[in-house]
Amino acid sequence: MKKGTVLILLTVMLSLALSACSNNTKQSSIEAKVAPKEMADQILKQIEQPMLMELEDEMIQKLYHLDPALLEQHTIRVPLMNVKTNEIAILKAKDAKDIPVIETAIKQRAADVQKQFETYLPDQYENAKNYKLVVKGNYVLFVISERADDIVKAYDAFFEAQ
Repeated sequence: MKKGTVLILLTVMLSLALSACSNNTKQSSIEAKVAPKEMADQILKQIEQPMLMELEDEMIQKLYHLDPALLEQHTIRVPLMNVKTNEIAILKAKDAKDIPVIETAIKQRAADVQKQFETYLPDQYENAKNYKLVVKGNYVLFVISERADDIVKAYDAFFEAQ
């Protein structure tokens, strides 16, 4: 009787452990159809934004408080002129454990942009306050735009029908 109970208990525990592992694998195996740079290019063709320029790695460290070494792939576009708050960043982390660090860095960047425009241009300050931060697997989208919802919808399309 004891051996049967132990065997059933062991089977249940093993089943739970395996199902927990499979859920984590499914979450981290989310892949986009294209690379982050191509995503941004396609999004910006569909949804008009002010002139944006690509950030180099040393500027990512400075403006985003983020070590680019944590990223497998990335593209960050910021305004060419300092009269708009529009930004789009699509980042793919090398490791899912770094996602919270990346999210914290992005929230700090959003706060920096808000502070910069708080007394400068009220409409841009409001735009910066309404930023979007979306995480899908190892991918992170950060967007400041009047059309942020449209950009998020276009971004989501890169992950559908996998």
